[in-house]
Amino acid sequence: MNKEKETLKHKTYVVIFGTHTNAGKIFDICLIIAIFISLLVLLLDSVSSINNQWSTTFQLLEYGFTCIFTIEYLIRLWCSPKPTSYAKSFYGVVDLLAILPTYLAIVFPSASFMGVIRLIRVLRIFRILKLVRYLQDSNILLRSLLMSRRKVFIFFSAVAILVTIFGALLFVIEGPEHGFTSIPQSIYWAIVTITTVGYGDLVPQTGLGKAVASVTMLLGYSILAVPTGIITAELHQEMNSHKSLVKCPNCMKNGHESDAMFCKHCGSELADPDNRVVPVENK
Repeated sequence: MNKEKETLKHKTYVVIFGTHTNAGKIFDICLIIAIFISLLVLLLDSVSSINNQWSTTFQLLEYGFTCIFTIEYLIRLWCSPKPTSYAKSFYGVVDLLAILPTYLAIVFPSASFMGVIRLIRVLRIFRILKLVRYLQDSNILLRSLLMSRRKVFIFFSAVAILVTIFGALLFVIEGPEHGFTSIPQSIYWAIVTITTVGYGDLVPQTGLGKAVASVTMLLGYSILAVPTGIITAELHQEMNSHKSLVKCPNCMKNGHESDAMFCKHCGSELADPDNRVVPVENK
C-alpha cells in the first residue's frame, strides 16, 4: 500500500513539477490559461461599469479560481520530496501569495485586487517552452547589475548634486513669478530636464534661465551614456567569466555559450542541466 502511495506521489510530482512528459506540459498550459483568465476577471472587475452588471459572477469566478489554485498549492506540498524547500522557493512563495489576497479580502475588501500578483506565475511558461537557459542568462544580467551597484550609486549621487545645483540656479534666476516657487520645485524641473523627459509644465522665461536650461539638456544626453557603459562593462566581464565555466567533458576546453549543446572544439555533446526531475526519496 505504501509502495502504491509512493508511486502515485512520484507520478503526481512528475506531472506537476516536470515538463518532459505530455501530461506535465498539458498541466502547465492549463494552469497558465487559468491564471490568465483569473487575471482577466480581476481586471474587468475593476471597471465600475462592468462590475455593476457582473459583480456577482466575477465574485463567484474569483472564489472558484482561488479554490483551484489552493488545491494545486496543497498538492504541490504533498507530492514534493522536500515540501519545506518548495514552500520557501521563489515559485512556492508566489503560489502562496497568489491565493492569499482572496482570503484576506474577506477581512480587507480592497486586498482582492492584489491578486494581480498571479501574473508572476506565468513565468512557469519558461519551463514549458524549454527556455530555462534564458533564466540563466537573466541571472548573468542580475549579477552584472549587482557588481556595478557601487559605481551606479556614485553616478546617481553625482547626478543628485547636479540637479540640486541647477535647480537652485533656476530658482534664483527665474523666481516664483515664472513658476519656480521653491528650490524643491526647481529641482523637480532639473530632474525632468536632465532625464530628457521634458513635461513642459515649468519653462524658463529669461534669457539666462534658458541658457542654464540648454546646458542642463546637453548635459542630460551625455549623462545617459554613463550608467549604460558601466553596466555594459560589467555584463561583458560576467559573460566572459560565465563562458569559462562551461567545460567540455571530452576535450576539457571551456569558453562555450551557456546554451551550447555541443563543443565548438571537438563536437562532443555538452551536459544539459535542463528538464531534470528529482526522484522521490525512499523512506
